[in-house]
Amino acid sequence: MTTPRLHWVSEGQGPAVVLSHALGCDISMWDGVAAVLARRYTVLRYDHRGHGQSEAPPGPYTIDMLADDAAGLIQTHAKGPVHFVGLSLGGMTAQALAARHPELVKSITIANSASWYDEAARAMWQARVDTVLANGVAAIADGAMQRWFTPAFREDAAGGGAQRVAALRTRLELTDAAAYAASCVAVANIDFRASNPGIKCPALVIGGTLDEATPVAMSQAIAESIPGAQLRTLDAAHLSAVEQAGSFSSLLESFWGELKQPG
Repeated sequence: MTTPRLHWVSEGQGPAVVLSHALGCDISMWDGVAAVLARRYTVLRYDHRGHGQSEAPPGPYTIDMLADDAAGLIQTHAKGPVHFVGLSLGGMTAQALAARHPELVKSITIANSASWYDEAARAMWQARVDTVLANGVAAIADGAMQRWFTPAFREDAAGGGAQRVAALRTRLELTDAAAYAASCVAVANIDFRASNPGIKCPALVIGGTLDEATPVAMSQAIAESIPGAQLRTLDAAHLSAVEQAGSFSSLLESFWGELKQPG
């Protein structure tokens, strides 16, 4: 298997942090969080295969592939193990990375994510795949915005929320349809119920109280499956790191500060 060329950027200096974005997004999803963290950390953001400016190899994709992509990036561009932060698809990548490459992570943060899907949910994912392959990614953009953001954030022109929503919608619609569909299949097939109990590194799980895509119950299940994991919540929808970038960053810095060997 050939590793695709991944687009990445690095900012700041200090202990290394890697930020892994949600399905249909790119590194810009992390703009607010990265601006805060780069004051004290080296922040490396990257686009998943098939997203943003990274290569889009033909499918099928699996979460193990995405975890191995992240591992290669860490091995090449980070000095030693990192604090790995993933949201949604990125949170699934974090769970797989910690199980497959434990030597590369000091800690993981899993935000607005899931650890497995039942048959009904997998059927929902297949329906989305069929829609995207037939009609393009734009066909699912309205529904994505409703899941990603609260109505208040979508309508907040004065505070910049509406502009962020518009920019991320454009990014979603530009995503290669075949790569997006392959990523949906990877998501639908996750099952970390056997591997999460073996994760040894510190773990923070963040849920959104207004997240209808991955409700807090899913975050609770992840936290309960990883020994010693902490669960925190934000009053946000699915893209909590966009909607509440400051509060999200504060949760990260508090979590890392509590570790026995911070940084």
